[in-house]
Amino acid sequence: MKALDENSKSMLRMRMKDKKRIVVKIGSSSLHHMSTGELNLTKMERLVRELCELKNQGKDVILVSSGAIAVGRKTMNVPQRVGDTPVKQALAAIGQARLMMIYQRIFSEYNHVTAQILMTKHTIVDDVNRRNAHNTFTELLKMGVIPVVNENDTVAIHEVEDTIGDNDFLSAIVAYLVGADALILLSDIDGLYTDDPRENKDAGFIDIVEDIDDVEGYAKKSTGSGLGTGGMSAKLHAATVAVNSGCDMVIANARDVSVIHKIMEGRNYGTLFVAKKDDDFNIADYINATK
Repeated sequence: MKALDENSKSMLRMRMKDKKRIVVKIGSSSLHHMSTGELNLTKMERLVRELCELKNQGKDVILVSSGAIAVGRKTMNVPQRVGDTPVKQALAAIGQARLMMIYQRIFSEYNHVTAQILMTKHTIVDDVNRRNAHNTFTELLKMGVIPVVNENDTVAIHEVEDTIGDNDFLSAIVAYLVGADALILLSDIDGLYTDDPRENKDAGFIDIVEDIDDVEGYAKKSTGSGLGTGGMSAKLHAATVAVNSGCDMVIANARDVSVIHKIMEGRNYGTLFVAKKDDDFNIADYINATK
């Protein structure tokens, strides 16, 4: 991997200041209290405040939020990881409604309107569905709305069970659809390491990735949480979609969601994947190739 000098790194980071359309993804483990499984309402309020401040600066903002199944589990008192696919789909239906209700309430406190968009794999690989989804996002953003996106776990089995339905990957697909120039993945880790830092204390942190091929060997399929479904492998798939779409992507720790405005100010937080737009990149072909 080619080493960058500090000035070059700073210049790449400072580009974030000029981004106009930002997608932010937050996972289940970042939205819940791990000890109880209840939603962390304080963190949700801070997250919404960060997003509304970006919106107030004149930027387009889209939130991709996990958490529906976890909220449904807690509501119906179903033990963690218990239940076949129909149970998970039912829990998603219960949890999605409750999660969206909370988001709408908090966003309204800051005088912003939000809308729910639920997507499946077929939204993306089918040309007509993908065009319709693009048109919906476009009109919502023109109206000044902040879309909240999730997988449609209630009807799509593969979205519950298959890694292609991971919200890390979904957020990159959303960035592709809307022509976003920045994607922030909020995770339970500071960024990309040469190995899993929870297992290897000597793992080295990687602050900037210019060529994603250089770091593919560092992917980990495991996740540190019992609530989430994604690992570093899913995040590198997301990075592949993002950078080829011309979108800078940052993986950062969701421990403190104020990291969002710090990243957008060009400060050195998380791992930055530098965009290298490929005009020949086709999202449907990429998804089919990664089955």
